[in-house]
Amino acid sequence: MTNSARHALGVLAGLLLPALLAAGLWYGVGELSVTAQRELRVSWVALGVLAVSGILLAFLAGSRLSPVASLLGGLAYTGLGVLPFAEISTGTRLLPDALLPSSLQSGFMTLTYSGLQFLLGVALLVVSAFPSRWRGRARAVDPYEGQWQPGPSPYLPPPTGRPEDATRPMYRE
Repeated sequence: MTNSARHALGVLAGLLLPALLAAGLWYGVGELSVTAQRELRVSWVALGVLAVSGILLAFLAGSRLSPVASLLGGLAYTGLGVLPFAEISTGTRLLPDALLPSSLQSGFMTLTYSGLQFLLGVALLVVSAFPSRWRGRARAVDPYEGQWQPGPSPYLPPPTGRPEDATRPMYRE
């Protein structure tokens, strides 16, 4: 895959995967906490959604696709994670109360106000900062390229292509 195709797919993944990951994390955390508080049981659906979100996060952070994907996700998560700290510093309400459906809103508030949203954002930004992720695969190199290659001996007659030439010694007896 060429470098430009790898980065183009990285931009596409960077726009889609962080949104899916955020929805999965917010739903999973919100549903798990609401079910545990109201019914004193574990929501297996929420655990499954969190497991799939963990797989998406691992793919976003460790993929050889392109670091653009983790960079875009890291910027979005860091921006959302900074909002509670900005609210505390300025004393103004920046996050609306009824932005999302109830289970997503609960998970969003839990992740954002606990600082985990900020932590995920910074982790994705750091992962995208490694220089080795920005480089493509090294092209296959011929180890003998540019080196002297042995040719036919100038002291022997040229081979004729006959089968007995293959058994002929390379030196004169």
